[in-house]
Amino acid sequence: MFERFTKDARAVVTGAVEHCERSGESRVEDAHMLLALLDREGSRGSFALSSLGLADQGRRESVARGLADARRRGGLSRADADALSGLGIDLTEIVSRVEEAHGAGALAGGGNGSGNGSGSGGRWSGRHAFSRGARNLLTESLRIAVAHRDRHIGDEHLLLALTARPGVPAEVLADHGVTHDGVRRVLWGGGTARAS
Repeated sequence: MFERFTKDARAVVTGAVEHCERSGESRVEDAHMLLALLDREGSRGSFALSSLGLADQGRRESVARGLADARRRGGLSRADADALSGLGIDLTEIVSRVEEAHGAGALAGGGNGSGNGSGSGGRWSGRHAFSRGARNLLTESLRIAVAHRDRHIGDEHLLLALTARPGVPAEVLADHGVTHDGVRRVLWGGGTARAS
């Protein structure tokens, strides 16, 4: 499938691997893909993000903080936290207790080897594994490209796939005014798509 990716989409995948390495994780997650998309300039995906209000560095840093907050919660979205709350489980309390016992960021699963599937503590050589979520994101981007009758998968298809799937990246983007419908309108028309 990678041969169908444009130069910009390939750069996003490569950038996601770099974000993964910098965070000390062994699995590339869909959040790494979002961070790599935010790094891009001069592409269709970056145009859509800029058009929807994510052009300035402060807003991009806010997205990165939102992703980091979710990592601290063990990768659970606010919807997950709300569902647990409905069952009488206070996620904030659990995170606090785990961090008291094991240190700040213990549920993040980063450089300490916990929860990242590597068994090693930091950077590792070789091919980086893509999590199920990241693989599903790549597959969804292919579906979106085919649905738009595009021959190649661009970074705009990756962005659309991120906004179409439930989870932390879509939630954080929506918090910043970037939704699936908004991205579609910016890229393919059909009305205004200004984020407020």
